[in-house]
Amino acid sequence: MGLLGILVGLGLLIWFAYRGWSILLLAPAAALLAAAFAREPLLAHWTQTFMSSATHFLAQFFPIFLLGALFGKLMEDSGSVTAISQFMTERLGTKRAILAVVLAGAAVTYGGVSLFVAFFVLAPMARALFRDADIPLRLMPAAIVLGTSTFTMSALPGTPAIQNAIPMPFFGTTPFAAPGLGIIASAVMLGFGLWWLKRAESAARAAGEGAGTLDVDIDKSVADELVRERATVAREFDPAEIGKGRRSAALPPISLAALPLFVVVGINFLVSIFVLPRIDATFLAEPRWGATSLSAIGGVWSVIVALFTAIVTLIVTNRTRLPALRESMDAGANASVLPALSVASLVGFGAVVAALPAFAVVRDWVLSIGGGPLVSLAVATNVLSALTGSASGGLTIALDALGPTYMNLAAQHGIDPALMHRVAVIGSGTLDSLPHNGAVVSLLAVCGSTHRESYFDIVMVAIVSALLALATVIILGTIFGSF
Repeated sequence: MGLLGILVGLGLLIWFAYRGWSILLLAPAAALLAAAFAREPLLAHWTQTFMSSATHFLAQFFPIFLLGALFGKLMEDSGSVTAISQFMTERLGTKRAILAVVLAGAAVTYGGVSLFVAFFVLAPMARALFRDADIPLRLMPAAIVLGTSTFTMSALPGTPAIQNAIPMPFFGTTPFAAPGLGIIASAVMLGFGLWWLKRAESAARAAGEGAGTLDVDIDKSVADELVRERATVAREFDPAEIGKGRRSAALPPISLAALPLFVVVGINFLVSIFVLPRIDATFLAEPRWGATSLSAIGGVWSVIVALFTAIVTLIVTNRTRLPALRESMDAGANASVLPALSVASLVGFGAVVAALPAFAVVRDWVLSIGGGPLVSLAVATNVLSALTGSASGGLTIALDALGPTYMNLAAQHGIDPALMHRVAVIGSGTLDSLPHNGAVVSLLAVCGSTHRESYFDIVMVAIVSALLALATVIILGTIFGSF
């Protein structure tokens, strides 16, 4: 009965979340249902297991949600994201329209701009480029996904994405874990994705298919409550806040627009590799600091410092282009709250499931998968991210339940935790892009497309390319170790 309760709770969570119900209600309800099937104390699981795990997640990662959303909103309102997109368009032109969209998306998201802010700016840019180049507009979502939601989210070393931060407390790693393997994985995703989109473009031209007439009211799409509920589980920005604040009428020069992105990456690298290893953090072992260690929280610290420094840089260099600074900052801060609480609720659900006696069956099945710890870790993060429709939620649930076990297995098999980190992050960013994923639903709405028109190409550039990259990392990591 306990295992049946887990399956029923998870099934109802997926079903009602897909229909737009708030995860803040669904996650505790599904957790209590699973506990009821197992005849476990309901209130104790809600207040002690569910809430303890959810609040622990918020304590660890809310600063990244907050600063990431704030940075993204300020980049948008200052005109910096638009300036970078226009720069890519001018340099690459309509003959390389797909490449321009992909690289523009990659530049802003690797620099720390929230995904939905990128969607909001890139969609009009892509629509204009694709129409000028007479490329089917149904390929727009796949091009945007490739640039924003694949290698810059899970593979490129140092990415400030929340998915790259989540494994750090579990494995004692930094945002630059397994940098060589991350670069190789990024090349696989980008190379395969561009090849597929070029192939799709050529096939469309051969069939006489032009740009088409897809169009959409973006402001109306991001205000849709169904889109909002799905989106806030999938990524770290509440779409309802995109239209708030005031955007600059004048765009900054490309040097000032791109400067904060370089600050994020550069400061993240300096703090992770040079600053934190040189400080005396033995005080963290004291109970009042949580009896922790620098290795457990240093990675999160480096991302926080990088985003904070970039925000200050952005405000100083673009103050005249932020006509309503307080309103923009309020909107950015507010945009972080619902996503953080939504993912924390998923984590709480996972904690209750992991605490049930029947979960031992699931754990034993995962650990018994052939191919070694790297393969079983990849399967666990894939499956949980697919079921929840959230890379960050699925990844946290997997590591909360199995992280210590995988650390023990890494020690037994001589596996570098950095390799485990990279496999876990890439694994979480594969099957999370199934049709019910909030980012997919939101992007299709912003682009004015449908699953029938555009989803197959999204599968190829987001799921197939990521699975190929994941297999490559596992094979190379098994043979050569972490590098």
